[in-house]
Amino acid sequence: MKRIFYIILFIAGLQFQSSAQVKPTRLINNSVKTVKFYPNPAISFINFEFDDKYDNSYSLLIFNFLGKKIDEFKVTDKKITVSVDEYYRGIYIFQLRDKQGNIMESGKFQVIK
Repeated sequence: MKRIFYIILFIAGLQFQSSAQVKPTRLINNSVKTVKFYPNPAISFINFEFDDKYDNSYSLLIFNFLGKKIDEFKVTDKKITVSVDEYYRGIYIFQLRDKQGNIMESGKFQVIK
């Protein structure tokens, strides 16, 4: 019985710790999403599409579920295709940041293999 209690406590701690690292999402224009991403779940690639009002100074950062930065891309085009062949199976978090480092939008996607 003690073992089950510690397992539940450990899992709850992981969920609390990982969700505490994600800052609240602030949407541009207070209601319009800037990023569309597909397919979700991803098998070999994921596309990030930005609306017409995207800024070339934005960066797209991808983190694993533990908060470690996996990739960073400069947004230079309306669409970015990211290969997930080197990613492990699991859930990843993306953040769209402006040049000051403020989070403009964030979300999560899943990689399955």
